[in-house]
Amino acid sequence: MDDLQQLEDWLEPLLAGMAPAARSQLARRIGLALRRHESQRISRQLNPDGSPYVPRKAQQLRARAGRIKRGVMFAKLRQARYLKVRANPNEVTVGFLGRVAHIARIHQEGRMDQVRPGGARVRYEQRRLLGFSSDNRDLIRDLLLDHLADV
Repeated sequence: MDDLQQLEDWLEPLLAGMAPAARSQLARRIGLALRRHESQRISRQLNPDGSPYVPRKAQQLRARAGRIKRGVMFAKLRQARYLKVRANPNEVTVGFLGRVAHIARIHQEGRMDQVRPGGARVRYEQRRLLGFSSDNRDLIRDLLLDHLADV
């Protein structure tokens, strides 16, 4: 049985007695905490299992004007503007939407894509932007226990 199923089996009886409004509030709180946690992990350039991202390929420095990418990868992608939380009484999701979702999927799964429109196709290394880890499970458990203690 995977981690998500174990978590769901543990949560189901606890959530069954809660009102829908309280479940929505809890789901939103969990979603925001997960988003913050995932954003911090992405900023540290780590996969959900704790291994570091595969570094960018070395880029040739050119005399031509333009920004050379040397900073951390996914600096904008991890912002709340792009990393969205959706919550309702029955579920919470944290993920990317639109064009950003396409970029994230390319890196998440290690797919091929064009570097720029009309440019060469390149296989990107797999860098897990989103994933469920034991830290996330512990975070959800702690938030749920805090919420139940307040009730």
